[in-house]
Amino acid sequence: MSSPNKLKLGLPKGSLQDATLDLFAKAGFHFSISSRSYFPSIDDDELEAILIRAQEMARYVEQGAFDVGLTGKDWIMETGADVIEVADLMYSKASMRPVRWVLAVPESSSIQSVKDLEGKRIATEVINIAKNYLAKNGVKAEVEFSWGATEVKPPDLVDAIIDVTETGSSLRANKLRIVEVILESNTKLIANKAAWQDAWKREKIENMAMLLHGAINAQGKVGLKMNIRKSDLQIVLTKIPALRNPTVSNLSNEEWVAIETIVDEKIVRKIIPDLKRAGAEGIFEYEINKLIY
Repeated sequence: MSSPNKLKLGLPKGSLQDATLDLFAKAGFHFSISSRSYFPSIDDDELEAILIRAQEMARYVEQGAFDVGLTGKDWIMETGADVIEVADLMYSKASMRPVRWVLAVPESSSIQSVKDLEGKRIATEVINIAKNYLAKNGVKAEVEFSWGATEVKPPDLVDAIIDVTETGSSLRANKLRIVEVILESNTKLIANKAAWQDAWKREKIENMAMLLHGAINAQGKVGLKMNIRKSDLQIVLTKIPALRNPTVSNLSNEEWVAIETIVDEKIVRKIIPDLKRAGAEGIFEYEINKLIY
């Protein structure tokens, strides 16, 4: 285990890497990674980070190689790792939605449900999840491990695949159709059990989880500030769909107040003209990195 004043963090290398580093940067943790290096530097002396595949993360956290790490719910299930699930982090490589593990077959296949897999061959990266899924449905089929490019294997090499998809575009491009969704998965912050019992490490992990949640909450939101005459205040307030009630502050000119609020970025282009017409002045929009509820 790492020393009491150093938290060892596992970061997912591969498809989640860029999205994870962006999220950490918005949470206030800035990593620097040199070419081909697996050991990022960070502007926090209490953290030590290593990049490793998400598929292996839960096992290494369980064993204590890492105090804390990020991986998917799917890989926790696949490895059966005994870890503390600290926080759900709803982000993925291309969106803020969960990914799906699906049973897929060629568009021309006669397979319509899991029951039709009896005696068939299936390729997947998640052998244990696939076998549990088949057993749950009382189906006997051959499951083989896929080293990648799983979607190109049907129908010549296998009858069906169990693969992960975020948008479904790769499946459609390979003329595959989804038969069933087996599970939905999202990224989780997980901790080693012994690290979780250490007061200093637990507080550090909980603080990290709070800031990461704050960065996710801030996605797609912006701050708005403006000045308005008190006589026009109620009209302006009806046009602002605030997270809570907007903050209203008095200005040195007693006839005016300042308003500050947080709104969804996608509606800003509509409401700013409305606010201007209602009498608001000095309107400006700003980015927010973290939003802690």
